[in-house]
Amino acid sequence: MALLIIMKINKIIVLYITMALLIISGNVNAERIKDISSFAGVRSNQLLGYGLVVGLDGTGDQTSQTPFTIQSLKSFLKQYGVTIPPDINPQLKNVAAVTVHAELSPFAKPGQTIDITVSSLGNAKSLRGGSLLITPLRGIDGQVYAIAQGNLVVGGLGVQGSDGSSISINIPSAGRIPNGATVERTVPSPFVSSDELYLNLHAADFTTARRVQNQINKHFKQNLAQAIDAVTVKVNAPLDQVSKVAFVADIENIELTPGEAPAKVIVNSRTGTVVIGSNVSVTPAAVTHGSLAVTITSDPIVSQPNELSLGETVVVDRTNIEVEQQSNRMFVFSPGITLNEIVNAVNQVGAAPGDLVAILEALKQAGALRAELVII
Repeated sequence: MALLIIMKINKIIVLYITMALLIISGNVNAERIKDISSFAGVRSNQLLGYGLVVGLDGTGDQTSQTPFTIQSLKSFLKQYGVTIPPDINPQLKNVAAVTVHAELSPFAKPGQTIDITVSSLGNAKSLRGGSLLITPLRGIDGQVYAIAQGNLVVGGLGVQGSDGSSISINIPSAGRIPNGATVERTVPSPFVSSDELYLNLHAADFTTARRVQNQINKHFKQNLAQAIDAVTVKVNAPLDQVSKVAFVADIENIELTPGEAPAKVIVNSRTGTVVIGSNVSVTPAAVTHGSLAVTITSDPIVSQPNELSLGETVVVDRTNIEVEQQSNRMFVFSPGITLNEIVNAVNQVGAAPGDLVAILEALKQAGALRAELVII
């Protein structure tokens, strides 16, 4: 009786362990919705501006070759009541014309700061030690969304000697200003005013879009989500802002298993890199691989004439030509073989990356490769 009870307990333990392993294995490939998609309207925006960097240690623009630097400087000084005659062009070495660009994060509010990148527009050798003067940053619509100003942090170094020799480390003609711009305007977003949210998948896939729809409806126990196409899933959301934030936070953390990627073989013809997807398979096919190696060597030989002859000592090249053909056996692909078997079979014949590309192209032409062959 005791033995029977122990056997039943062991069976129950094994059953629980099996169920746990199934649950774990089922969640191995699960991903959060926030990792595979993004909400329409929740995006960053690029800003761009033009300004002047001053205070350089003689490494600024050569004004004779960059007239726009002088024009910008004259316009800047004119705003402060300083007028430079049109026929006078100051030969400055401590000023550089620059472009300023930044990325405005979604929902950025006026008064917040963002990082900016400053790059030389003329022929300045280095921006190290310079300060950016007040520069408006505009969006694609021409509106000013931020104002930039501050001291540059330059990671590069450039040094030049009087004899023309120089040394450069990294790129001294570009730098950054952490928190160098202040946001002045908020970018309108449909996320705020609409009661419909649109989830856009990073990779188009009908299976994944369908699973996103099902998981959202299952989580909220309502038919709130509807897959529109292979990329977009429409979700009905509450109009109240506080409720919408909590609603979106719940959606982002829902886990699901995305659909498997289509079978592809990616070949980089320049580097010889080959990437084979996990779903690639081949139909029955026979492949052989062989190469002909021709080696030509030249050995110099000194020809010495006899003592009483009138000849001269000369050097004669003796050429040796060797031809070697590798004898590799033919291998056969069975139907439905896996990626592991493809790699092992190709490795058995010692195919180099370039030869592997030729084998894959031949299999594709023969109709035996069940995958899309992409050559970049």
